[in-house]
Amino acid sequence: MIIGVLNQKGGVGKTTIAVHLAAAFAQQGKRVLLIDADPQGSALDWDAARKTDPLFTVVGKPKSSLHRDMKTLAADYDYVVIDGPPRVDDIARSAILASDMVLIPVQPSPYDVWAAEEIVTLVREAGIYKENLKTVFAINRKIVNTAIGRDVAEALAQFEIAVLDAAICQRVAFAESASGGLTVLETEPNGTAAQEVRALATEVLEGMRS
Repeated sequence: MIIGVLNQKGGVGKTTIAVHLAAAFAQQGKRVLLIDADPQGSALDWDAARKTDPLFTVVGKPKSSLHRDMKTLAADYDYVVIDGPPRVDDIARSAILASDMVLIPVQPSPYDVWAAEEIVTLVREAGIYKENLKTVFAINRKIVNTAIGRDVAEALAQFEIAVLDAAICQRVAFAESASGGLTVLETEPNGTAAQEVRALATEVLEGMRS
């Protein structure tokens, strides 16, 4: 099962979601590979900052041949999560073609909704070659106790792509954990942020099976 986390708009929290999904799957006892397909290498930086034993394997592969190499890369793993590049290019296209599901993180902002059209277009183009490709939106950095997350979900309806019910809220815990190469599942396993991550991972897996 291969999940690509992609959005051409930078700063939407792709790496945070990719890392935490990988961690959530690993904590379920699965063999997980996180592929950093972003030339900026944020997931690799996160991995390098880690001082404890890794939860999962992280490799860098910001290459347009990713979809062709995926069979070999994924051979020893139950789940593969791809942290995609922050722009539409050949690497993004390859990451989409390599994926079984494309998860598009969107912040609760009109700018993110407007910017989503570009990645949606790219995914639909890839769908010509991958008929079973699944695509979902995930609201990230939602402001706690506001209605703006709901408003964004309504705005995204124009794309006719499912919006996951599970949302990740704006929380300091994510930044604090990342600085040490950790996740909120480790630093605050019983906290609200960790609960949100588990809910997101569960819904992603349910979407893959449907």
